[in-house]
Amino acid sequence: MAYAVGEVAKAAGVTVRTLHHYDEIGLLSPSGRTPAGYRRYDDADLERLQLVRYYRELGFPLEEITAILDDPAADPKAHLRRQHELLTGRIGKLQEMVVAIELALEARRMDIRLTPQERFEVFGDADPEAYAEEAERRWGDGEAYRESSRRTAGYSKDDWLRNKAENEEWGRRIGALLDSGAPADGPEAMALAEEHRQLISRWFYDCTYEIHTGLADMYVADERFTAHFENIRPGLAAYVAEAIHANAITRA
Repeated sequence: MAYAVGEVAKAAGVTVRTLHHYDEIGLLSPSGRTPAGYRRYDDADLERLQLVRYYRELGFPLEEITAILDDPAADPKAHLRRQHELLTGRIGKLQEMVVAIELALEARRMDIRLTPQERFEVFGDADPEAYAEEAERRWGDGEAYRESSRRTAGYSKDDWLRNKAENEEWGRRIGALLDSGAPADGPEAMALAEEHRQLISRWFYDCTYEIHTGLADMYVADERFTAHFENIRPGLAAYVAEAIHANAITRA
């Protein structure tokens, strides 16, 4: 099959001008042209474009991508393995950043200040304060957010450490339940889901079943929350979400 430049641009999510530029620099030249001189791309061209897009997403400059793809010693499987390794490394780094940001937010709530050197060692050029400001912008007008702010304003460092210990203990128990093969809509998982709801209510705000199921959806939709549960056990985010929904339906 032969594809016009406009079709390829639309399918790949790039501009026609970008494809023209790739052709000009020898990164992606179409395999054919019409008698009138219009570019025509075949399936092999599309496969190469897919690799180009992957490497661009990983931050590689165009010149380096050209050298990688034109390496006669490389094969398609080698490219995919390389991209898998690079993406896995990036995911690991992002998960480390999530943990670091959560630590900084907890420190802010406890009024613990990190020195500039400590901030740089943990975050580099990232600004953890931006995440706290984002939360306030998104949920600051909600009663639950205001109630949580009122409660946590009076918490001491020991309070936060107790909260952290309770959450970690709950995470260990539901992780072990997942490992045991118990269904997410079974009585044990629903009991832990209810305990989770009450934990939130006790420490932060009145967590209704409606709010709780909304949180469950966020646990699987927002990669930052998903990473938190996946660091405990692979598959735990979806397991917790299903248990919360099952518990809400049963209680209702």
